[in-house]
Amino acid sequence: MLRQRKIRIIATLGPASNSPEMIRALYEAGADVFRLNLSHLKPADIKTIHDRIRAVENEVDHPISILADLQGPKFRIGNFRTHQAHLKAGQAFILDKDPKPGSSRRVHLPHEEVYEALKKGSDILLDDGKIRLRATKVLKTRIETEVVQGGILGDRKGVNLPNANLRTELMTETDQESLTALLDLGIDWVALSFVRAARDVRKLRRLVGDRAGIIAKIERPEALRNIDAIVNASDAVMVARGDLGVELPVQEVPGAQKRIIDSARQHDRLVVVATQMLESMIQSPVPTRAEVSDVANAIFEGADALMLSAETAAGEFPLEAVAVMNDVGMEVEQDHHYDTFVESSRKPPARSRATAITAAARQAVEVLGATAIVSYTTSGSTALRAARERPKVPILALTPNIVTARRLMMCWGINCIYSEDATDFTDMVAKACQAVLAGKFSKLGDYIAITAGVPFGVAGQTNVLHLVKL
Repeated sequence: MLRQRKIRIIATLGPASNSPEMIRALYEAGADVFRLNLSHLKPADIKTIHDRIRAVENEVDHPISILADLQGPKFRIGNFRTHQAHLKAGQAFILDKDPKPGSSRRVHLPHEEVYEALKKGSDILLDDGKIRLRATKVLKTRIETEVVQGGILGDRKGVNLPNANLRTELMTETDQESLTALLDLGIDWVALSFVRAARDVRKLRRLVGDRAGIIAKIERPEALRNIDAIVNASDAVMVARGDLGVELPVQEVPGAQKRIIDSARQHDRLVVVATQMLESMIQSPVPTRAEVSDVANAIFEGADALMLSAETAAGEFPLEAVAVMNDVGMEVEQDHHYDTFVESSRKPPARSRATAITAAARQAVEVLGATAIVSYTTSGSTALRAARERPKVPILALTPNIVTARRLMMCWGINCIYSEDATDFTDMVAKACQAVLAGKFSKLGDYIAITAGVPFGVAGQTNVLHLVKL
């Protein structure tokens, strides 16, 4: 089940996709990572789905990565007497602390942080930006607003506050309780919502340690202003275009996406592009041409992984959505323009022995016309360096550490093989040759490049580049 494409696919599991049979089918269709959205899962559900993924992993005998997406502080209005209200542009509308059901004139807003952060003239976005209010007076128990953009507003819709300086903890009590259970289960990646600065990531790092990789979700203008520091503090970042597209003017989102990807590539961090990648496939078996172009552009720009959300969690065609993303990835990577984009995005290698080895491996592959790079890795750093070089051939990461193997499954171009470490130089070559032949990446007569560290089994010792003719 090794992948011929380099881009990785993250599929969110939900009611449409969390059965054992569907998880197996999604994996076979191309999903490399499964996302658990804690906003919609109970603790008991998390363990059940985790165990199902690990059962599939055992069946296919190949590492599968699991990403847990923490809910974070989500602000929501209360309910309406008739479950919805029609707000008209120009009318007055009040948000208050009264828990009674709302009307077209007012609704409950229970979050003290919002009252503290808002000022007169602040914008308030409701229901993913479909409704826009402007604060005309902010009091301790109510916020008086004018409706700038009206529409139908339903129960429990979300609240976004562009550029408001919110004083709130990013991890709720529920998140903290969930995190302990997630780490005990062996979750590979944890995503932190609404990151504002590097200190938010460092705070989570103190709780997680090295037990999971940390993904900082970039979905606020504040985060964009601090992007380099946030990227540097994280293991990966996510271009979370849902809330980012609400908090920013929509025309600024494509440029923001490029900035985030470029910063991640500059700092050798993984980057995920998410939200509405194939949104129409929630209800349609085929995507729009614009969606296909959007997916292709994210691949051209250098993303490590693309994420499907509602398309696989609640949509009518989860398998088709993964299959389309897989097909688009394969096609883009074979396009003659793709190598040009990859070459233009490649960063100069850092001055270290290990980086020099992996940079030389890519160059050797190009000179010899080799068909694969095999990286022996314990911590994953050797394979990540190889992927940073964006070689034209597949990277096979051989590791005796199942945690490393699972975590690397989100990285561009890396196929992970969980195996015993090499015992000596001869064994190193034999295992590498067997892996590329079994995966059908190479055939007899081909050259491959092998990177490793001697002595074997010691992390951070990449000091060997060996070229082999099969």
